[in-house]
Amino acid sequence: MEDLRKIVEDCASGNSKAQETLYNMFAPKMYGVCLRYAKDREEAEDNLQDGFVKVFTNIKKFRNEGSLEGWVRRIMVNVSLEKFRKQNLLYPVEDIGKYDSQKFSDEIIEQISADELLKVIQQLTPRYKMVFNLYVFEGMNHKEISEKMGISMGTSKSNLARARDILKRKVVELYSDVKTNSNYSA
Repeated sequence: MEDLRKIVEDCASGNSKAQETLYNMFAPKMYGVCLRYAKDREEAEDNLQDGFVKVFTNIKKFRNEGSLEGWVRRIMVNVSLEKFRKQNLLYPVEDIGKYDSQKFSDEIIEQISADELLKVIQQLTPRYKMVFNLYVFEGMNHKEISEKMGISMGTSKSNLARARDILKRKVVELYSDVKTNSNYSA
C-alpha cells in the first residue's frame, strides 16, 4: 500500500519510470475493460492509451480515498463513453416489446468459454453493448446509465432488454454449433 502511494506521488511529479510501473500494473486488466466497450481490439488499444493519458494528467487529483484500480477503471469507462458519444451512435429505442425468452440449462453455460462469451458481446451493436456493459459489468442502474449516455431511462431499459435477447439467441446458436460439431467428432 505504501509502495502504491509512492508510485502515485512519483507519477504526479512526472516521473516516467513510475508512470511505466503504474501502466504495467494496470494495463492488462484495463485493456479487458476497454475491450468490452470497443468495437474491436484496435479501438480498445486506443481507448487504453487515451485513458492512461488522462490517468497521468489527473493523477494529482487522486486522494487515496478508495482503490486506485477503481479510479483508473472509471477513467477507462469514461474514455470509452466519450468516444462512443462522439461517434453519435445512440438511437433511442423506446418500445421494449415482448422478447422471446429462452431458458438456459447448465449444460449450455458449461459449454461456453469466457472468450466465446466476450466475442458474442462484441457482436452487439454499439448502443446495446454500451448499455449492457454499464449495467452488467459496471453495476450502474438505468438512471445512472441514462445520465452518462444522455438517453432516457426507458431507452436504457429497452436497449438492455434487446441486448439480453440478442445475447440469448447468439449463445443458443453458439451452443447448437458446439453440440453439432461434437456429434461429428464422436
